[in-house]
Amino acid sequence: MSLYDEQCAKDFELIEPGLDRFFAEMAVDCPYHLPHDATFYQALFSPLSDRMMELFLASGYRRNGNCMYTMHCPDCCACIPIRLHVQEMQFNRNQRRVLKKNRDVEIEFAPIEITAENVALCEKFLKNRYPHQNNEGRSYYEGFFLNGIIPGMEIRYRLDGKLIGNGIVDVGQNWMNAVYFYFDPAEGNRSLGTFNILTLIDTCLKLDIPYLYLGYYIKDVAAMNYKDRFQPHYIFVDGEWRRGKGKK
Repeated sequence: MSLYDEQCAKDFELIEPGLDRFFAEMAVDCPYHLPHDATFYQALFSPLSDRMMELFLASGYRRNGNCMYTMHCPDCCACIPIRLHVQEMQFNRNQRRVLKKNRDVEIEFAPIEITAENVALCEKFLKNRYPHQNNEGRSYYEGFFLNGIIPGMEIRYRLDGKLIGNGIVDVGQNWMNAVYFYFDPAEGNRSLGTFNILTLIDTCLKLDIPYLYLGYYIKDVAAMNYKDRFQPHYIFVDGEWRRGKGKK
């Protein structure tokens, strides 16, 4: 464990006992369709300091709207937090191809906004990716992306002016948290999920942000397991960050 993670762990241990009374467990069907019930351990928060959010992320927590949560699933431990240390990144041949393939994509930075354009693309993505669920783009923005906890932004991807992808991120002094990414399914051959992470890495380097949190790595879920192709990466296992092996 690095000195940074040791200090984060010590600081979080000091405040964690006082936080426990705010958290509750909520059992739901697994959102990733694994054959187990899922249990969210979550709490609502008002604005958090940059350091407090940093400690939550460094302790394996995630953000959903104004909730911070982690997983307490009784029969499953498939959801593994994954993090990149951007100064260490080494792109493989496929990732360099993705960068080349998307040289014509325009990138813009903007506040998180509920616009007709954003909602339409988000709904197109959700209906293609999760057709069995009654998901709406506006509800994703209102209940998931927008928050009163910490500053965030959108990283929008355009092709000839048309929105083809959008990354929602939280941003702090030492960290960036990838909240969600949606894209136009018609542009699937561009590997926009990979391109988004490559863009986040570049943005962190330019802003001198050392840690990029990518959410959960789930080995048996295709939409979540490509993250281990970013090398090196770190996974949160048994209360500490360990360098993962992953695929080339």
